[in-house]
Amino acid sequence: MKPSIPSLISLLFLPAYAQLESSGSTYVLSGTILNSIVPDEVPTGTEASYISYTGTRTISTTGTFGSGQSEPVPTLLNVTETSGSSATTQEVTLIGGNSTRNATQTTTSAQPINTQPCNNYLEFCTRRYSNITEVAAHNSPFSRQGNAASNQYLGVIDQLNDGVRMLQGQVHSVNDTMYLCHSSCDMLNVGTLEDYLKTVAGWVRQHPYDVLTIILGNANLVEVGNFTAPIQNSGITPNLYVPPEIPMSVERWPTLSEMILRQKRVVFFLDYKADQEEVPYILDEFSQIWETPFSPTDVNFPCTQERPPDLSREQALSRMYIANHNLNIEVGVMGVDLLIPNTASINQTNSVDGNGSLGLMANTCISDWGRPPNFLLVDHYNIGNGSVFEVAAQLNNVKYNRTCCGQGTSPGSRVAMKSWLHLILPVASILILTH
Repeated sequence: MKPSIPSLISLLFLPAYAQLESSGSTYVLSGTILNSIVPDEVPTGTEASYISYTGTRTISTTGTFGSGQSEPVPTLLNVTETSGSSATTQEVTLIGGNSTRNATQTTTSAQPINTQPCNNYLEFCTRRYSNITEVAAHNSPFSRQGNAASNQYLGVIDQLNDGVRMLQGQVHSVNDTMYLCHSSCDMLNVGTLEDYLKTVAGWVRQHPYDVLTIILGNANLVEVGNFTAPIQNSGITPNLYVPPEIPMSVERWPTLSEMILRQKRVVFFLDYKADQEEVPYILDEFSQIWETPFSPTDVNFPCTQERPPDLSREQALSRMYIANHNLNIEVGVMGVDLLIPNTASINQTNSVDGNGSLGLMANTCISDWGRPPNFLLVDHYNIGNGSVFEVAAQLNNVKYNRTCCGQGTSPGSRVAMKSWLHLILPVASILILTH
């Protein structure tokens, strides 16, 4: 028999405390039905505006970080030269070399050799931040098991340990507190932005040779000042990168080694309502990054520029860009069209080649724009045994040889993953649910 509408709603969006029940081949979740559902869509109206600059503006590289403390950008560290027949090295110096050395200088001393990877690859240390393709976790915080609105199975620490270097999420303001919610805080609320950033900040401190990007969706279009307290309270501000000018074109971004030596290794973007002159460390996304179609349902994944609208090709070529490669399925519930991850196709969506694959979309983007995307935004990145990282490695012309994924998870959570997949696969294939 076909599932009832109430069963379907509870299957999609029940709270985390609900219980899993099964009847034959159909799984349902018993729980409360939502009072209101807000579908995922591109924001419209006068509040959802896009910043446009006719030129560049120079801004101060000294920001104010919490409690009135000023944290200046430090200068490059000096490097201890090697001498004699035996060369000595220090980890922090290897990634950048001697900042005072020039091409005409001669010496009989042994030259420093880079042995410290940046973002897992030696080759990345001398590349610009804007000249690297990274795997990005779409809706990174939403990894709650048993909720079909979740976009990731593994949590943020596993994401980072496995090689994800861009975290994307959606923030809602509820009673003056910033929460991480998917479309509605009734549908999926995983806690406060501050707590999430505290977890990320702890990882950043433990990994001094990694550069991380965070992009947040401002779901309620609140003013940028609402984000400063959770950011500052999280402890991540000492590592936030403040660009010298706005907007930053692809040629102006520093190399990873420059960012690492200065320990300004977290680039923080907000999609709407950013004001870099008011809050320099919260960067405006769409004046520096464009995106392919939002919440795609087309398995062909066109690499067309969607946001910001009305961007000329010349302007697009001067910015970084995101390939939105997370396949969704549209489900109509009580007159509301909802998009949920199409988990039935996730293996192929995340694969290296074939129709609808991440690899095919990346090649389409190269053909259309002359360079690969900077970020590959994917759901359930761990499905495919590292295939999404293999695609990124090929685009970066490096060799992917890491183990994927979620090696830090417990055996119990691995068992739970099987139940979770059995739960959401029928949702993604809702048209053929029968008993």
